[in-house]
Amino acid sequence: MSDETAGIVEPVPFSTALGERYLAYALSTITARSLPDVRDGLKPVHRRLVHAMRELGLDPAAGFKKCARVVGDVMGKYHPHGDAAIYDAMVRLAQEFAVRYPLVEGHGNFGNIDGDNAAAMRYTEARLTAVAEALLEGIDEDAVDFRETYDGEGREPEVLPAAFPNLLANGAQGIAVGMATNIPPHNAGELAAALLHLIRWPTAKDEKIAEHVPGPDFPTGGCLTEDPAAIAEAYRTGRGSLRVRARWEVEKLERGHWRAVVTEIPYQVQKARLLERLDAAIEARKLPAVEQVIDESAEDVRILLVPRNRSIDPNAMMEQAFRLSELEIRFGLNLNVLDADGRPRVMSLRECLLAFLDHRMEVLERRTRFRLERIARRLEVLEAYLAVYLNLDEVIRIVREEDDPRAELCACLGVNEAQADAILAMRLRALRRLEEAAIREEHAKLTAEQAECRALLADEKLRRRRLSDEVKEMRRRFGSGEAGARRTLLAEAPAANGAAAAFSMPGEPATVLVSEMGWVRVLKGHIGAGTAPRYKEGDSEAWRLAVETSDRLLLFAASGRVFTVAVDRLPDGRGMGRPLRMHVDMAQEDSIVSIRAARPDGRLLLAAEDGRGFVVREEGVIAQTRTGRQVMTGTLKVVAEIRPDDDSIAVIGRNRRLLVFPLDEAPELTRGRGVRLQRYERGGLVDVTALRMEDGLVWRIGGRTRREGDLRTWLGRRGGIGRLPPHGFPRNNRFTPRDPPEEA
Repeated sequence: MSDETAGIVEPVPFSTALGERYLAYALSTITARSLPDVRDGLKPVHRRLVHAMRELGLDPAAGFKKCARVVGDVMGKYHPHGDAAIYDAMVRLAQEFAVRYPLVEGHGNFGNIDGDNAAAMRYTEARLTAVAEALLEGIDEDAVDFRETYDGEGREPEVLPAAFPNLLANGAQGIAVGMATNIPPHNAGELAAALLHLIRWPTAKDEKIAEHVPGPDFPTGGCLTEDPAAIAEAYRTGRGSLRVRARWEVEKLERGHWRAVVTEIPYQVQKARLLERLDAAIEARKLPAVEQVIDESAEDVRILLVPRNRSIDPNAMMEQAFRLSELEIRFGLNLNVLDADGRPRVMSLRECLLAFLDHRMEVLERRTRFRLERIARRLEVLEAYLAVYLNLDEVIRIVREEDDPRAELCACLGVNEAQADAILAMRLRALRRLEEAAIREEHAKLTAEQAECRALLADEKLRRRRLSDEVKEMRRRFGSGEAGARRTLLAEAPAANGAAAAFSMPGEPATVLVSEMGWVRVLKGHIGAGTAPRYKEGDSEAWRLAVETSDRLLLFAASGRVFTVAVDRLPDGRGMGRPLRMHVDMAQEDSIVSIRAARPDGRLLLAAEDGRGFVVREEGVIAQTRTGRQVMTGTLKVVAEIRPDDDSIAVIGRNRRLLVFPLDEAPELTRGRGVRLQRYERGGLVDVTALRMEDGLVWRIGGRTRREGDLRTWLGRRGGIGRLPPHGFPRNNRFTPRDPPEEA
């Protein structure tokens, strides 16, 4: 600001000023923090970390130094941000489960796959790896531009030379203002194959590149189960979603038993959180096939999923585990990077590889020119030395006798001032004949190298050949052998309905007995009506249900609450069982109206004592906690089962009036008071049932079965009063329970 403009205030609309400042902040966030550079694949903080560690001499052959020293140098010289953010970035570069090819070798606690944090920076040490050394190769040979640091006291590289495709090999994640990036790690050997193909055929199509890079290669392994066509399309557009699953196997045990062993989990999934999710799903009965999850992990991942019985299908059990936990994730691919001009844009895989090759070509040219300059300066000095050997006596005389030997040397030998200074700086031992031979040999070698460098700059084919040799060397160092082997398995995509299909665990036949006093127990097998189990004195049987051990029971209370209890959590048939209230938090004054086994697609008719009711789906009333779920508002009286072929509802009250109306007139709700099913002048509802009109109404009385086939006399609209029931209908005004449905 000049003196003339100082103190001048110009009115600016608030929206304009705010927009300008927010735009400046957004651009700063995008370019200086969140998005990686397509050339070296690094964000500024990572680039400054690697550069600072190099300045400290922390190459792979050197000893370790405290991370606090590195963080201090980075924060004080290059990166004016908090030490915690810098140290977190450094820790990530050292975690083998976070990056495919670590740039930092850590010594100490740098966190683990469970999600535990690293130790404080004062306790840990670090140095660079060979990969980081490859990224820095040639940085002292004018390979890249440097700029001033934030305080103007030093200089830092704008980008690293990057003899390693770090962007795609290690990936990157970041969130900026209005945009984000999410790049998965890849295999260096596969990237090298794609680079070599592009060097030879620069116009190769995206489909051909996808053949060399079939998919990401995550450091934690796992299985990539996405369709190859979808992966190729994601690489072509730069955006997509990839399905990654844990790798597992069946471990056989004695007597036909088995268990599933998870050996690799998806990328960026914390193992501790994964175990919590699995335990919660088992506790909530969402994983009925799994009895327990055991973590036996040491340095390697080993998670055991123990089935409830050996007859369970392992694939079906794992499909449900994939669906309900982070054993399967969706990795959102987003190749949003800063291009060579510093502009953010989404690139395809082919464009990223080409940008890397363009950068390496520029680095090669700059290093070659730098080498040419060095050779030229050295040849100039060597030529001066050779001139001395040709005029040795004269040179000695000038040095000993002349007042201005530099000027005399320039005049006598025809050299410039720089060459004269080099002559005057020669040591006496260099005047030996052996030294003359060494100088002539060096001069010849440098002359030949100079010719090669000039030929390299003049011929693009030679430069491409040199670039190809560099990529092959990179593949030899990092993309071959055991270290370069692919970790993520390329597997077939699961069936379209495989993950969404409902899983029903096969159970064993059992009989649930509930007494009038509310004691419950489970007997093995289906016990017929002729069997009379023993009860406590003064107690008797209230409910007897034929179920499977994998079933869940729905307990309907008079208060309108529904409780859910798993059959396999109930006590066995030894003794008298235990109170049902030990499994549910039911109020002391509340009573049970009905108990039934839950059906996956079942529907029920709930009716209150005042004649109101509604239809509800069984899956909608299943409770996840001991306190149950409030479904009906009012005093629940009857729970009637609705079969798929039922089309009507029959209801009868204390006034002994029977009303039949279409099932469609009863609404399907999830909770509430419902609608009026039958109107009463006095009294209330006694019983309700669902039926099919063409089957009529069937009841039993006196050991005989009676049937009224024509119900048109009692057919009316919902909410009517009804008529007297058919002759011979039970005097207690209750419908006869229907036989249970036949098994499919």
